[in-house]
Amino acid sequence: MDTTVADPLIGALLDERYRIRGRVARGGMATVYHAVDERLERTIAIKIIHPTHAGKRQFTDRFEREAKMIARLTHPNIVAVYDEGSHDGLPYLVMEYVKGRTLRDVLNDRVRLAADEALGIMASVLAALAAAHRAGLVHRDVKPENVLLSDDGQVKVADFGLARAVEASGEENTASGQLLATVAYVAPELVSEGYADPRADVYSAGIMLYELLTGHVPYEGAQAVDVAWQHVERDVPAPSRTVPEISAGLDELVARATRRDPGARPTDAGALLAELSAAREDLGAPRPAVARHHPVPPPTAPPLANTAFTALIPMARRVARRPPFAVIAAVVVIGLLVALGGWWFGAGRYTETPALINLVQADAQARAAKAGFSLKAVEGFSETAPVGTVVAQRPKATESILRGGTIVVTVSKGPERHTVPADIIGMDADEAMKALAGQTFKVTRSQGYSATVAAGKVTAVDPPAGAVLPAGASVGVVVSKGPPPITVPSVVGKKVEDAKRELEKLGLVVRTTVVNNDQVAKDKVVGQDPVSGTGVEANATVTLSVSAGPPVVAVPDVGGMTFDEAKKTLESVGLVAVKAFNWPGGRNTVYTQSPGANQQVMKGSTVSLWLY
Repeated sequence: MDTTVADPLIGALLDERYRIRGRVARGGMATVYHAVDERLERTIAIKIIHPTHAGKRQFTDRFEREAKMIARLTHPNIVAVYDEGSHDGLPYLVMEYVKGRTLRDVLNDRVRLAADEALGIMASVLAALAAAHRAGLVHRDVKPENVLLSDDGQVKVADFGLARAVEASGEENTASGQLLATVAYVAPELVSEGYADPRADVYSAGIMLYELLTGHVPYEGAQAVDVAWQHVERDVPAPSRTVPEISAGLDELVARATRRDPGARPTDAGALLAELSAAREDLGAPRPAVARHHPVPPPTAPPLANTAFTALIPMARRVARRPPFAVIAAVVVIGLLVALGGWWFGAGRYTETPALINLVQADAQARAAKAGFSLKAVEGFSETAPVGTVVAQRPKATESILRGGTIVVTVSKGPERHTVPADIIGMDADEAMKALAGQTFKVTRSQGYSATVAAGKVTAVDPPAGAVLPAGASVGVVVSKGPPPITVPSVVGKKVEDAKRELEKLGLVVRTTVVNNDQVAKDKVVGQDPVSGTGVEANATVTLSVSAGPPVVAVPDVGGMTFDEAKKTLESVGLVAVKAFNWPGGRNTVYTQSPGANQQVMKGSTVSLWLY
């Protein structure tokens, strides 16, 4: 007997547009469904928030704000958000449908990944996080479950901002506050202080890289809060303790990303991506001979990241337990014994990093070599620094560095610029949007009729194809709606009544406006809007500009004036004065005129004057 309870949302139509076809997955905050946008006829995913969160006003307000911010993110490695709404009081997001598996599914099948494969996936994840960090958005829940691997090989990150929305709804219910996190990946400052900036995402990404390389997360515990506090109290072990063949460079990369002090980590995902890129280049280099611990076998029980260990963790600090006196004494003795050796293995081996920023690469190379360091250069964009100059360095100036170590510098390759593709016209609209978004453009989409371009294809782009633009520039795409139902004919030069008759016969509405025109006869059309050839729908309005003919003026009375005075007066109103007769020996005074005073004549007409 089948006891399965049918999901009432399957088959439902949301906002008279989104038809739910089936359930994809259910998580701690929401359920994801496979759906169809019946208006645009495309496959989508819909994430509907569970009623336990949806009933909180503070959550729904935060959810709406976060959704609008996420929707502005356009990056090929970020799951796009198309829309947000509410159905029966449950908030939902309309998202890009990614056909494939989560990174968690891959780890469940394979346990761990090869180093080059792990770094490739993490490079895409960090590129997505870097785009979010540039937009002022912190993910706060980076983990394999939120990384999607499409069937065509794309890596996409999902669920930006949802953890913050849930936290907001909990803050009103507890005096000390709560944080929502997957404890296997939570940054120490989120546990101890409750704040997050891009460096919290860097930490979580470091933990995820550790898991990809080793097959398990670094910390375990029976309670979520116990696991969370291990991030605060312990350093993440080197991945090579579990997998000896992991290189020293990868050990260092994981260590830098997972420093307990946020200030010791890369500043954001973009900085960590630069370090990861350098590590990928060095992946084939032999590992120096160093003392190793015995490998730690992977856990036999399922890793914490595989369980539903996402929880609201109280942010109250632990109460310190006073250790016994004997333990204190032993620690003091051990400290005295290792003090001398500790100086060398601690501060003695380190020195201060020289300042290299703003130097050209050759000068930076020379300064580093003079101080006994190697230099590794990677390229990066800069809007202000000249090409070839150092814009960043790792470690930073005056920070500690191992004597004889390597300084990694980022050398400016000039401003980041991208070209609007020349083949964008005629491209499928969705493909064009992805192509432009992949070049960091902010793309807007509109529609218009076209007699030459098929429906759904791009008819125009602004700025035009070939334009060179900075990163994040706005680009408008016009998509064809197919041939226009009505093509507006040209009626310029026709009599207004004939023009109206022709346009109204096509099903268009005609509006007229009268204008003065010295060159066109009265009641003839001198202009139209829209212009001829424009595609419009039935009942569209066409405005005709109709000539009022040359302007008419009243003839001034110039009787009794001298000829010069009369001429000046007539010319002031646009008329021409001529002498018709001048009595010999007379006083050169007007005694009659034609046309007579106050008659209406066209501007530019001639007035004949008789003088005596």
